[in-house]
Amino acid sequence: MLTRAALSTEFDIVEATNGNDALRMVSGWVPDLVVLDAIMPGLDGFDTCREMRSYYGFEHVPVLMLTGLEDDASVQRAFQAGATDFFVKSNQWSLLTQRLHYMLRTARTNRELERSKSNLARAQDLARMGSFDWWYSPDLPLGSGLELSEQALRVFGYGPEEHLSLREILHMLDTADRVALFRQLRLVLRNVNVIANDIPMHLPDGRDRVIHVEAEPEFGDLGQCIGYRGIVQDVTDRRHAEDSIRRLASTDALTTLPNRRQLMIRAERALEVARKSGHLVAMLMIDLDRFKNINDTLGHFAGDELLIEVSARLRACVRHCDQFNDLMVVETVGNRSHRQLEGVARLGGDEFVALLPEVHDVSDAERVGRRILDALREPLYVSGQECFATASIGIAVYPRDGENVTDLMRNADVAMYAAKTAGRNNAVTYSSSLAGRGPEMLELETALHKAIERDELRLFYQPKIDVAKGCVVGVEALMRWQRPDRLVSPADFIPLAEETGLIVPMTEWALREATRQVRAWQDEFGYQGGVAVNMPSRMFHRSDLLELVTSSVGVHGLRPDRLLLELTEGTLMTNIDAILPTLRELNELGVRISVDDFGTGYSSLAYLTTLPISELKIDRSFVQNLGVTHKGKAVITTIVALARALGLSVIAEGVESQAQANILHRQGCTTMQGYLFSRPVDGAALGPLRDFQLAPMAEVPEDDEGQTVSA
Repeated sequence: MLTRAALSTEFDIVEATNGNDALRMVSGWVPDLVVLDAIMPGLDGFDTCREMRSYYGFEHVPVLMLTGLEDDASVQRAFQAGATDFFVKSNQWSLLTQRLHYMLRTARTNRELERSKSNLARAQDLARMGSFDWWYSPDLPLGSGLELSEQALRVFGYGPEEHLSLREILHMLDTADRVALFRQLRLVLRNVNVIANDIPMHLPDGRDRVIHVEAEPEFGDLGQCIGYRGIVQDVTDRRHAEDSIRRLASTDALTTLPNRRQLMIRAERALEVARKSGHLVAMLMIDLDRFKNINDTLGHFAGDELLIEVSARLRACVRHCDQFNDLMVVETVGNRSHRQLEGVARLGGDEFVALLPEVHDVSDAERVGRRILDALREPLYVSGQECFATASIGIAVYPRDGENVTDLMRNADVAMYAAKTAGRNNAVTYSSSLAGRGPEMLELETALHKAIERDELRLFYQPKIDVAKGCVVGVEALMRWQRPDRLVSPADFIPLAEETGLIVPMTEWALREATRQVRAWQDEFGYQGGVAVNMPSRMFHRSDLLELVTSSVGVHGLRPDRLLLELTEGTLMTNIDAILPTLRELNELGVRISVDDFGTGYSSLAYLTTLPISELKIDRSFVQNLGVTHKGKAVITTIVALARALGLSVIAEGVESQAQANILHRQGCTTMQGYLFSRPVDGAALGPLRDFQLAPMAEVPEDDEGQTVSA
């Protein structure tokens, strides 16, 4: 009664008259605190406390044993029964109240601590992590004094009740790793360093795992190292993910060979070792010949199959190493580990590179090149079809052909292109003579990109002369490049423009400029002739070619038949099916089509009869043979006869002598152009030719030997 009166002012009190009633009362309810009298009728306080502690949820409920007994045995018995504290009955009830508040506060702290401990254990389980203490003494064996938490035991595949010693852990390592770890532990203890290692282990359950160990030293009162405290964590999945990421970043996805990034790393390391040891390093640039034909004929899937098979053969030709490591460290003299850098990499497309980190002389690299060529000569089976893949190989050697990776790759590339020029299926070693005009052509390509915006392109015009009438009947527009310091030959920049694709915007500019110039001549002196513009094959890959031509003539108010588009015979016959619909649309528009360099290709007469062409242009090579061989004259006769039979006009280019003009006229070709009449001139210089008059050429007899008599 006195206890209830003292506590009821600050607590909500629920009473039970004895231990049995108390146990029934709390069977479905957990109080914040329990006050038990030690001596009660029936079940006393000691047994009641012991029984209550066995109930679920009562493990951490504070229990105060209220007793009038002051002997030590009773106090000890109270604690053994599970009491949190005891209080001897007295008249100081306020002291009891304070004792209960303290117990509640302590209980809350304990609950929070247990909750934090539980959360930590859960987090460690999720992270596959556990803690350990390793107490060290120089007098004890190295493997003693290890204490592992439950979570740490689970990392090694053990249960919470099992024991695991350091010696048993060390036996989970391979012999070489174990020896290395012992050596490192002794070094760590001697220098009192921090431990941070990833250790591959074979766990007792048969799993291979990677365990990360991280610990810091603990110090005694005298500042001596008494052990280490740290964590162990299973990082196998993370290591696998990191290895996969590293491999993806360093590997070509198709062939699994090292990619450009890994090649650069290996090459840099190889050169570092070579600079110290003084040996040679070789680089072989390998490019497959006519790989595009496989892709175009059999499809890209077959092309991928071919690349995979080629990569396997290349890998077999060198001591290929699949080690991928951004931090690859190799030693120098006395250690051959730099040989691990050797291998084949894929740069992209059908380009591969073989890196030889140590060769005795150039002949070693050339021998590998011949081995590669021999391996590729064997037939390949792609998509069920037999095919062959030859290669062109360029070889460059450090330090002779370059002091750094960039120079070495560039010169190997130069040698590879020399091998292609020499006929492919060949290996060429770099020499300074192969560089040739490389730097000059690179500078020319860079300047050509800016030629249009700098307004450096010019059109020159060569008149077409009708020798029968003695007047100008048209002009051919010829592109020139006027640089600040010189006039660039078309033979230098036109092939470069076609290779880089710049020929397309250049041709667009030529169409607009040529039609503008024709309109200017028409307004100036009544010019009524046409203008011929050369059309590269790339222009017919565009879907808007018809709109481009229409806008070029329409903006200047010219009739479409004033424009003549010249296509080479090679362009025409190579892409006939693709460009035929466009040619017909242009013909319906009124634009005339001319076949340039006729007779130099492999024309099909069947196609020639169906093409919407207006003119055949005899190539200058046939004109130059006139008066030299009888065959030259026979070819001219055949072309002119063919043109007449098909209702086409015919024109001869490259006429440079009167004798050539006489023979052409006699064979029925009356329209000509060449230096005999006029060189290509600027648009402003064509004005004086408006009054150009040539005496009509009469029939010229031949002498008895078939030679034309010059007048």
